[in-house]
Amino acid sequence: MRSADNRVLVGMSGGIDSSAVCLMLQEQGYEIVGVTMRVWGDEPAGARELADRIGIEHYVADEREPFRQTVVRNFVDEYRRGRTPNPCVMCNPLFKFRVLTEWADKLGCRWIATGHYSQLAETNHRIYIVAGEDEKKDQSYFLWRLGQETLRRTLFPLGTYTKDKVRDYLRSKGFEAKASEGESMEVCFIQGDYRDFLREQYPALDEEIGPGWFVNKAGVKLGQHKGYPYYTIGQRKGLEIALGKPAYVMRINPDKNTVMLGDAQDLCTSWMLAEDPQIIREEELLSCPELAVRIRYRSCPIPCEVSRLDDGRLLVHFKQDASAVTPGQSAVFYDGNRVLGGAFIASQKGIGLFTS
Repeated sequence: MRSADNRVLVGMSGGIDSSAVCLMLQEQGYEIVGVTMRVWGDEPAGARELADRIGIEHYVADEREPFRQTVVRNFVDEYRRGRTPNPCVMCNPLFKFRVLTEWADKLGCRWIATGHYSQLAETNHRIYIVAGEDEKKDQSYFLWRLGQETLRRTLFPLGTYTKDKVRDYLRSKGFEAKASEGESMEVCFIQGDYRDFLREQYPALDEEIGPGWFVNKAGVKLGQHKGYPYYTIGQRKGLEIALGKPAYVMRINPDKNTVMLGDAQDLCTSWMLAEDPQIIREEELLSCPELAVRIRYRSCPIPCEVSRLDDGRLLVHFKQDASAVTPGQSAVFYDGNRVLGGAFIASQKGIGLFTS
């Protein structure tokens, strides 16, 4: 279907950000179509009311089962593998932007738009994700797996806004109640402790894995834990073991169901392995003089150098020590505020073969 040049499909959650996006784009002369994805529980409140108030088409996509089979299943499986997932990184390419693209094609929309606090820029015929200007809200970290075809039809109207300015904008348009709403949850499908969620989604988890041992760096048993999926690298609180000094999770071994504990300095490293990279231009990544990497959301970028191993993994050399490198999380590479690509932090087992 041929899409109208000014027709844009907006992913509407009913919250502050997507509501502002609809108003901004409508003000700019776009023809707005809204789609609300029902992924968990009841239909999100607010989107339908906003659509009626500003006079736009609105649809609801019931995607609960596909969401459970992709994003939620991956979340549970990663913890069962002894890793710590970031569901937003999986959701964006495999689910959210895929669904938006499919609906945009179906409804004749050339563009898709979301309320992400990020920007886009074209350099040498490639589209790059650029960090949003609000450092506290920047969401570029979550978007590294989006492909060029998707990025070329995407709009991020909030990239130059702070959250406070978005609220002010809504108030100026007569949406005082919407502007005063609270923030949404970081993980949309979890309320409370993720451990309870794992048990709910996988009732056999405790029976399948069961208690294991906390060990020190020498492999000496220190006491029992509840099962390795309930811990993450760098964790200090909630270990329920008294060692006379603060202890941190250093390493998780799902094969042996052991969780290694150590001191804070034991978490520091100068090297990291990352797998399944998705890089815009690899030569740019490998030669970038100001390259830096984020190893978790909202962490400070760490200056680094990267090389490609024969098996396809990336070997990252930090120019200053990094702490709590966590398999399953994303390593996202930046040149200034521009995203060059990313990879998943891999198991660090055997890294000494490449760094000695």
